[in-house]
Order: sequence, then structure tokens, then C-alpha cells
Amino acid sequence: MSSEARDRVGVIETRGIEPVPDRERRGKPIGLFWMWFGANMGVLGITLGAALVTFTGLNVVQALVVAVIGAGGSFLLVGLLSTAGKLGGAPGLTLSRAVFGVRGNWAPTLVSWLGFVGWETVMCTTAAFALLAVLGAVGVAANAVVTVVCVLVVVLIAAFIGLFGHATIMWIQKWLTWFFGVLTFIVVAFLAVTVNWSAVFNQPPGSWAAVMGGAGFIAAGTGLGWLSAGADYARYLPRQVRSSAVVIASVLGAAIPLVVLISMGSLMAVGDSTLASASDPVSAIGASLPTWMLVPYLLTAVFGLIAAADLSMYSSGLNLITGGIRVPRTTAVAVDAVLITIGALYITVIAQDFYGPFTTFLTLLAVPLSAWGGVFLVDMIGRKWYDPTGLIDTTRGSHYWYRGGVNWSGLGAWGVAIVLGVLCTRAQAGEVVWFAGPFSGSWVGQNSLGWLIAGLSGAIFYPVLRTITGQQTRFETPADRVADTVIAADVDNQATGGSVAVPLSTGIPGSEATEVQRG
Repeated sequence: MSSEARDRVGVIETRGIEPVPDRERRGKPIGLFWMWFGANMGVLGITLGAALVTFTGLNVVQALVVAVIGAGGSFLLVGLLSTAGKLGGAPGLTLSRAVFGVRGNWAPTLVSWLGFVGWETVMCTTAAFALLAVLGAVGVAANAVVTVVCVLVVVLIAAFIGLFGHATIMWIQKWLTWFFGVLTFIVVAFLAVTVNWSAVFNQPPGSWAAVMGGAGFIAAGTGLGWLSAGADYARYLPRQVRSSAVVIASVLGAAIPLVVLISMGSLMAVGDSTLASASDPVSAIGASLPTWMLVPYLLTAVFGLIAAADLSMYSSGLNLITGGIRVPRTTAVAVDAVLITIGALYITVIAQDFYGPFTTFLTLLAVPLSAWGGVFLVDMIGRKWYDPTGLIDTTRGSHYWYRGGVNWSGLGAWGVAIVLGVLCTRAQAGEVVWFAGPFSGSWVGQNSLGWLIAGLSGAIFYPVLRTITGQQTRFETPADRVADTVIAADVDNQATGGSVAVPLSTGIPGSEATEVQRG
């Protein structure tokens, strides 16, 4: 199979984490719009919106504002970090090696991978609930065996799409968006009929502190979980694509469905406060629909969640390879599928509480991911180039080896940022506190802004530690590296008094410099 065939619809992608050469890059930013739209049209958005009213005391207008700020703002960060994929042609956590070192990058990669596995489990579990409800609507009673079958079907579909890789995922996301996106808006229209509008108009507003806390909660439940994934899909875009177009496509693609669904959830929660804490949120939402609309709604819920799960499964597979597990990308996806199946079966068969663990997971995960995003974003601002050879070279001679394989300024800033964020983090569902840091009672902690402290701390401490340690990140362009190699060759010549041939392959296709001789 030719290299150009690696990224075609219906053909299993053979590329792993190695950077995509310029000759194989194609596509337009509109593809990111369809991708993010499809990934965010699931019913979990309705559950998030219901939580804003039930647990934070916001009214519907405030919930709408929070949805725009939380979802739009968090995906603004996703879009900004996605541009690194266009620049370096590699997945987000592979590019992260340039910031943390080939060994230092193991820690953020592990966190990102765990986050994706958790998200996949939540999505596949919720989709399994929806599939169970579909079967119930046609007369098939739910039991342990049927539940196991539903979980396996959902996981297998998501894994099957993830196995084919980038081109197939992007194509499927587009058509899932067109078909099930339209159905989603039809469902929302029917749900609007069930809203207690009198109660909505008479609902008192919540405090401004609650608004800030709600924005933090929505950000944690939407874009922050995808921070490290954006570059995985933007890496196939041509370098000349405008970065602003990448950002706009990412923000609009995610924010449009999220704002609609979160607002709908807040409207429904005014008349039904149990919606946010339901152990089976899909069925709880479907109970408000007419019987004839139930099956289309449930199918929409299933495929809307699968559209998010396949993206997460693809990215988590890339993370697994970046973390040092030397397996083909398809094997990495299969490993994730097994883990997700175990987690989904636990939630559907054993666990009784959906919302509490879900909220805690989102809140705590947002802290290390935001800290990583702060460090990575500051590094990206001053960067013109990623060494394609160094990104996949994990030996001592790697361009990103630093000291012992660790860029201590990057890893240190990330660690400090996580500690500061966790200290101010509080994960609570209703009256039940699942986690509380020592300073969670502060204004920052009470407003669910521990993740923001982590992100800002990472962005601040990274350049400070870089200056203190004198350990500069490798920012040079291919031309700069050629000059450095020539200088090193001159030094060797002076020491040996001879002539030396120096290879100057930069790893960039089309590089003109190949060899320099001095003597």
C-alpha cells in the first residue's frame, strides 16, 4: 500500500504517531467543524444543563450565558492547541515531547490516556443505556445478559470506527452530524413542548458566584477533556491553512450543539429536578417525549454518543503509543475497547450512581489537563518548528532528550500547577462532597475554578523555571539547526585539523541542505 493510501476513507490507517509529511496533508478546516459538531451532539449536554439549575441554582438565562462562556471558551483553547498539529504534523501528546522531553512526557501522556478512557467509558455507558431503552420500547425486557450485549455492541461500533482511523472518522462524523444532528434538533423541539414555561419565567436568578462556578463546571465537562486531542486531527491539514480558520471551526462546531443542548437541559430541569441526578439520564430525558418519538430519540442518543466515543478511542490509542507501548495503532484501540467494556459493565450492572462519579471525574481530570495546556500553549507561542525526527526518537540522541530525557522546567511547572489546582478543587454533587482540597472553601474553590488556577499556574511557572534553570526548549527552525550543525563541525575541525562531512538532514521533506564540508 502506498503512503498516500494511509489516510483514505474505508482503508485502515497504518500511520501511528509519526509526523505526517507535507505531501500527504489534505483537507480543510470545515472538516474540524463537522467532527466537533458530531462529537458534541450527545445527550450528556442536556444532563450538564440540568445540573446548572438543580445544583448551582442558576436560572435559564444564566445557564445560557454559562453555556456560551464555558463551552465556547474551553473549545477556544482546544482550537488554539489544535494549531500545533498543523505545525508539527503529529498528535498532541507526541508534540508534547518537545516541551517535556521524551521521558518527562510520560506523565502527562498517562493522565491524558486515563482521561480518554474515562470519557469513552461514560459515553459508551450512556449509549448502552439508550440502546437498552430502545429494546425496552419494542418489548425486550432489560436483564444482565441484555445489558452486557448492549455494552458490547456500542463498544464494538465505536472501536470499529476508531480502528479505521482519521479519514474514515472524519467522513463518518460529517454524515452523523447531518443525519443525527437534524434529529437532535427535532428532539429538542419536542422537548421544548414539555417545558414548564411558567416556572421558567418565574425562576429567580442565582448568584454571580454561581454563574462563575457553572462556567467552570461546563468547561470541565466539555472542552477541557479534549485539550490534548485537537492536534490529532489537525495534523492532516496543510501547513498553509490559516490558524484562525482552525480555531473558528473548532469553536463553532462544538459550541453550537452544546449551547442548544445545555440550554434545553436547564429548561427541563426547572420542572424536573431529578433529571440531573438520574442514574440513567437517557431514559429520564426520553420520559418527557411522546411514545412515537421515543425510538428516534434513543437512536439519536446512541449514535450521538458513539460519534464522541470513536474520537476519544482514536486519540487514546495514539496516547498509548506515545506513552511507550510499542504496538500498532489498531492494537492500541483494541486495548482501549477491552478496558472500556469492563468499565461500562461496572457502571451499568453494579454501580447505582451515575452523576456523582461523573462530576468528580470531570472536575479532577480538568486540573492536570489544564495545567498541561497552560505549559504547552506558552511553549507553542514561541515555536516555529517541531523536529519530526526528534518527536519519534526516544533514544539518548533525541533532539528532545534534554537532561536524562526530561525538560525539568516543563515538567516542574506542570507538577506545581497541578498541586495548586488540586488544593483549590472541590467536586460536589448536590449535598455530597466527593473531593475537597484544603483550599476548596475559598472563593476559587467554591466556584469550581481549580482548573483555571492550574492552567494559569502552568503558563506562568513554565517560562519562570525555564529562565531559572537556563534549560531552553528547542525552538529553532530547520535553517537554525543547519547553522548549529555547521558550527559544531567547525569546532571539530579545529580540534582534529581535518576535514569532516556532516549530515544535515532536517527530517523536513524537500529540505535543500544535505551535506557541508569544512577543512
